[in-house]
Amino acid sequence: MESFLYSFLAGISTVLGAVVIVVFGKPGPRLLSGLLGFAAGVMLAISFFDLMPEALDLGTVLIASVGFLLGAAIMYALDRLIPHAHVSTNSQLTLEHMPDAQAYKKQMLRVGYLVFFGLALHNLPEGLAIGAGVEASPQLGLYVAIAIALHNIPEGIAAAGILRAGGLSVARVLLLTLLIGLVTPLGAGLGLLFFQISPLFIGGGLAFAAGAMVYIASDELIPQSNRLNSHVSIAGLIVGLLVVFVMTG
Repeated sequence: MESFLYSFLAGISTVLGAVVIVVFGKPGPRLLSGLLGFAAGVMLAISFFDLMPEALDLGTVLIASVGFLLGAAIMYALDRLIPHAHVSTNSQLTLEHMPDAQAYKKQMLRVGYLVFFGLALHNLPEGLAIGAGVEASPQLGLYVAIAIALHNIPEGIAAAGILRAGGLSVARVLLLTLLIGLVTPLGAGLGLLFFQISPLFIGGGLAFAAGAMVYIASDELIPQSNRLNSHVSIAGLIVGLLVVFVMTG
């Protein structure tokens, strides 16, 4: 039960990003930089302070290593094959580059739908990560869910910004971001089917979660945060690391 609850809450945090766009417009670069850096720090700390040690306790070094590499590899493959939304670059298509307003909206809407499918696929392994954490302990599952929720908020901002620029109504934007979030508990459910087979799958799943989160932090969150404001990014990263250290100490 905790697995579905935590994954649901983490998933629908994407809607919070859409609400930010609808109510306030796109947040300033310093705020986004701090949020992205903080999320990266939380993800890295949970991966190395909790997930990998727990994976070793439940499995072997080989299983943990393979799980970690598999998690990173799958996120890499998704990034290469599926378009993905980045909050620091989602405004590259502007009216300056596309003077025809209707053509601009049509192009942005097409990109927005591609991003919608990309984010939905990205959320499947995130649900698996939460499921693995819960199987190890409800507290660890909650930590993983919080880390993923922090990551999903700026993703929701990016997706909603593109879809709104494409001319979609507020209701449709909120509905699409909600559907993106609902893929996360689906991933958690699929993961639970595997975790019932053997405890070794739980250890591998925890390592998989760590690999996926380290990839997300290093490939997406930290570079985007640095592009927005490098000093605020570092501060957010440090605070995120310390918060998890204190929580798990």
